[in-house]
Amino acid sequence: MSGGRGDDRGLTVRVKKGKLKASSRAWLERHLNDPYVRRSKADGYRSRAAYKLTEIDDRYKLLKRGMRIVDLGAAPGGWTQVAVERVASASSEGRIVAIDYLPVDRIPGATILELDFLDETAPQKLLDALDGDPDIVLSDMASPTTGHRRTDHLRTMHLCEVAADFAVRVLKPGGHFLTKTFQGGTENDLLSMLKKNFTSVHHVKPPASREDSVELYLLAKGFRGRRDEAAEDAADDDETNGGTIL
Repeated sequence: MSGGRGDDRGLTVRVKKGKLKASSRAWLERHLNDPYVRRSKADGYRSRAAYKLTEIDDRYKLLKRGMRIVDLGAAPGGWTQVAVERVASASSEGRIVAIDYLPVDRIPGATILELDFLDETAPQKLLDALDGDPDIVLSDMASPTTGHRRTDHLRTMHLCEVAADFAVRVLKPGGHFLTKTFQGGTENDLLSMLKKNFTSVHHVKPPASREDSVELYLLAKGFRGRRDEAAEDAADDDETNGGTIL
C-alpha cells in the first residue's frame, strides 16, 4: 500500500446519457465520485470496504500482530488486505484464511479458499488451513441481490446468523466477531446468543459506510469460551428439580 490518503479532490465524473437507466447512471456517478473509491485506488486496496474495517479497528483495536484471522465473504479482498497488514501475516507472524465462492486474486500473506461458506465442508477446511483456532472471525458476507428488498434482507441475515454460529464454535477465548448486518434487522435471538457468549456487543456504523445505506456492523468482543453443553443441561435440570415441590 502507498500509505497515503490519496487525493480526494479531482474533477467530478459525469456519465454520458445512453442505454443506462437514470437510476443506474446516478449510482455509477456516485460510485466514481466517491472519495473512498478514489482513496482505495491510490492506496492499493481492492475495494472501498477496506476503510470500513480500518475505521472499526482504529476505534476498537481488534487486529494485533500474530493473530489468526478468518475472513468470510472476502471478495474482492479489501478486508483481507487490511488484516494481512495489521497482523503482519506476510512476515509469518500471523495467519489469515479467507473464503468466498467468487474468485479472489492472490494476496501475499493470506490463504484464500474459493468455496461457498455454506458448503458443509467449508468450516473444517477453514480450520485446517488456519492450523489453529482463530482470534477473530470477520464477515462482510451479503447475499446477491434479487431486487426484492425483503428477500435480500432475510438472506443476508441468514448469512449473519450462520457466521455467528461458526464464530462461537471456533473462536479462542477472548476472541472477537465482526459481521455485516442491517439497521433494524438484527434478530433478538441472534443478539441474545451473542450477549450470552461475549462480554460486550456493539452496533457500529463506520464513516466509510454510506449514510443512506441500511448497512450496519455488529461487533461482539471478548468471547467467553465454549461451554460444556452436557454440563449446562445437567445444571439446568438441577435448578428445575430444586425448584419443584415433590
